[in-house]
Amino acid sequence: MIAPSPIDILRLLVRGAADGIDGVLVTLAGIEGTSSRAIGTQMAVLADGRHAGSFSGGCIEAAVIAEALDVLARGEGRVIRYGSGSPYIDIRLPCGGGIDLLFTPCRDARSIVAVLGALARREPMALALGVAGAAPAVTDAPAGWSGDAFVQHYVPPLRLVAVGQGEDLAALARLAMAFGIEVIVHAPERDPLMREAAGAMAVHAMASRTAEVAFASDAWTAIVFLFHDHDWEEALLPRALAAPAFYHGAIGSRRTHRARVDMLRAAGVPESRIDALRGSIGLIPSTRDPATLALSILGEVVQDYQACAGSAEWTAGRTQPRTADLPAAPRG
Repeated sequence: MIAPSPIDILRLLVRGAADGIDGVLVTLAGIEGTSSRAIGTQMAVLADGRHAGSFSGGCIEAAVIAEALDVLARGEGRVIRYGSGSPYIDIRLPCGGGIDLLFTPCRDARSIVAVLGALARREPMALALGVAGAAPAVTDAPAGWSGDAFVQHYVPPLRLVAVGQGEDLAALARLAMAFGIEVIVHAPERDPLMREAAGAMAVHAMASRTAEVAFASDAWTAIVFLFHDHDWEEALLPRALAAPAFYHGAIGSRRTHRARVDMLRAAGVPESRIDALRGSIGLIPSTRDPATLALSILGEVVQDYQACAGSAEWTAGRTQPRTADLPAAPRG
């Protein structure tokens, strides 16, 4: 884990509750000017001082922890401004802006447990957060303030389904796992990654090019093909394009991608699904080594996941955005 994820922050509160230790969920609920974090960023603080998450590079975290402990001592939540316009004149943000933090006491962790359960089932959920506590909210509710409550949305974490072989596949799988992403690999049974994985990731062996493959995917999944032997794509790509995902991509040159598109058309794949497939994938053009290619692809996948997370319908779990609705990226 590179840094605590939103799920890690919620899990800390649940672990505290299991040990009989109260906690506070702190939410960035307003910004004046600029901020290093986005609206909805959260931090958890337990009564014993343990905490997860941050709102700056270390400028205000000590003050946030102290405020959270005071919330627990007094038994009441509050909204506090830090930075510009704050009553705490000795606490300033380097960017010169101001942020409003909502301190929600979480003595009853049932709502947090419900969120974690929904995310484990790959379902979105929302909470209405206030100074008195947290309660479930409908996922259709707009994020942000609604009366005295701040509606916070939670969506399933990014999942990567990587299909391919060789060092390109291994590098992307390793990097994604280090980033904290759930990785599911489909590779030929003789691929070296099959031996390397040894339980570290979910790896499914494919006995042949025509093997039946069921892709575990949903609207919060990216499916990436990393074959240099493109004959493997003929049967597998149509199945992958029929599976839900916010990102479908395949490595290869522009000429390779044109041949791939012709193959998909000949197989009767609908044009709308062919258009959803990215070629020449990644943020760094013309990469040649596996490590840089993995970084390039993962950067693009995470970028698109973050862009999707801003979509109200996607957040509510009703639909998945089309590739064309996302920021421009290299195409084949």
